[in-house]
Amino acid sequence: MPGDGSGGTPRRNLRSVGRYGEKLAETHLVRNGFRILARNVHLRHAELDLVALESDTLCFIEVRLRASRRFGSAEESVDRRKQRRLARAAAAFLATHSLPRHEVLRFDVVTIDTSHHPPYINLIRDAFQL
Repeated sequence: MPGDGSGGTPRRNLRSVGRYGEKLAETHLVRNGFRILARNVHLRHAELDLVALESDTLCFIEVRLRASRRFGSAEESVDRRKQRRLARAAAAFLATHSLPRHEVLRFDVVTIDTSHHPPYINLIRDAFQL
C-alpha cells in the first residue's frame, strides 16, 4: 500500500526498477564500446531508453528487465506492437535531433535477468527489423 513503508506505489517502483535496468544496460554498453548519445527520450507516444553509437552505427536500444519468467521472457516482451512503437519513436527522434547522417541504423535490445547475482545482461544486436 502507498505510504505504508512497503516500497511506495507500484508505478514509482516500476520507474525505479526501470532506471536501475537502464543504468546497468548503459554501463554494459559503454564497457563494450558504445557511445551513449541520449537517455530516456520521451516522444509523443513512445520512449527510447537509450540512443547510442557503436562505431558508425546509430542504435536505438530498448532495455527489458525481468526478475522471473512468470510473465514471459524479456525478449518476448518486445513484440511487434512494441517494435512498431520504437520505430515511430526513432523516426521522431531523427526528425527532431540534428545528428550527422548515419547509413546504418539498428534496433538493439538489452535484456537483464535479475534472478542471477550479479544480474545477467545480454545484448541482442539488430534484434528486429521493420
